[in-house]
Amino acid sequence: MATSPLSSLGVGSGLPLDTLLDGLRKAENAPLAALQNRATKEQQRFTAYGTLQSGLDAVSAAAANLGKSQTYNAVKTSVTGDSFTASSKAGSGAIAGNYAISVGNLATAQVLSSEGTASRTAKLASGSGLVDITFTLGNGDTRTVSIDAGKSSLEDIVKAINADSELGVSATLMNDGSETPHRLMISADETGTESRVTSISLAAGQGASGIDLSGLESVLSYDANDAEAGGMKQIVAAENAQVTINGISVASQSNTIENAIEGVTLTLAKKTADGAAPDALRITRDDSVATSAVNNFVSAYNALQSTIRALTAYDVDAQQGAALSGDSLARRAQTQLRDAINGLAVDGMTLSSLGIKTDPTTGNLSVDNDKLNEALANNRADIEQLFAGEGGLSKRVTAAVEVFTKSDGLIKASQDGITRTLKLLETQYDQMEARIDQKMETYRTQFVQLDSFMAQMNSVSSYLTQQLSMLANLNNSDKK
Repeated sequence: MATSPLSSLGVGSGLPLDTLLDGLRKAENAPLAALQNRATKEQQRFTAYGTLQSGLDAVSAAAANLGKSQTYNAVKTSVTGDSFTASSKAGSGAIAGNYAISVGNLATAQVLSSEGTASRTAKLASGSGLVDITFTLGNGDTRTVSIDAGKSSLEDIVKAINADSELGVSATLMNDGSETPHRLMISADETGTESRVTSISLAAGQGASGIDLSGLESVLSYDANDAEAGGMKQIVAAENAQVTINGISVASQSNTIENAIEGVTLTLAKKTADGAAPDALRITRDDSVATSAVNNFVSAYNALQSTIRALTAYDVDAQQGAALSGDSLARRAQTQLRDAINGLAVDGMTLSSLGIKTDPTTGNLSVDNDKLNEALANNRADIEQLFAGEGGLSKRVTAAVEVFTKSDGLIKASQDGITRTLKLLETQYDQMEARIDQKMETYRTQFVQLDSFMAQMNSVSSYLTQQLSMLANLNNSDKK
């Protein structure tokens, strides 16, 4: 008796075999869910350690800034007048003082101009090959640019000069509206006499043949020592800046003068009017740099405390801990940083005496800036020693942090351990999933066999029922 293949599990038997198989799959998958949950928690721990390291790095950076001498020896500049501005960078070595400054001359850049020509596109040289244009500068340097004789118009010269940033000069064209309006203008890129052009010479270059440079020389040649020579003429002379500082004359190639006053940069704006009094520069101590450094450290330290509290918190109502709840590493970092700032003293000066106090409840620091500024005004050297000296806060804090954050430190070791655990969990997950898949396939095979057998049994049952019914009908007919 032939049977047709089953198109869906359970059709032959009438049993909910698909539902039963799904239930078995869910039951078998329970250990996979446990592995996934554990992997998720390990990943959260890994991320939390990264957050902890960022907080520790911020504290270390702020502490390192407190360890710099320039933090306690900063100065600020103020200028009375408008002939110059002044600035001083941290660590530049500037010293407090007063200066009377007159600007006698501003530095200028040289400008050369050619005679006018009728066309800006006509060739100025004949022949073939290259033409070498050599510029000699006031400092003795020579720079050469080459053009093709077939491309020797004013436009071609401008393009060639401006394409070479090493020449030290720039070129442009000017139209004066006359019958020969086109003038070549060459400007020194820098101010001062050392950057000026002292000569421009032309010569046949590589591959030159039948070269005639007379037309090009009539426009471009220049000799500072021969005012009557043809070619370029100087229309703006290069000049050096000249200032007088407390009666001492200072010359500069640029309008930006560095270290004429140690650690100070002067930027000249205009010449002091004839007969006018010098403008004044005042350099004074700037304790705000140290105050800001202290406040930045306190902010970074308090932010770290908040981070550690959040990472190690436990929600009693939800009965759920944060990523590092119960983890000793975060608490250890917190303890070691507290130890690093406790007990600091230099000649009786402590953090508390500077207005820096610890909240006994939260562990956060606070700063009384008025008290700190008063201490800086009266005892800056001792404060520098407290923060930046050997055994001071800066070295103690950075050393404490380094144990955790260095490349082979405690945080890296913990993260490496988590990485190994995650790889192991991944392997376990894959192996368990493969076993479950194999078991489910076995279940499916058995269910298919069961379904087929039940279908056959149902078919036999139907056949027998039919035959018995037919016999009963025959018996009833015979009795009649």
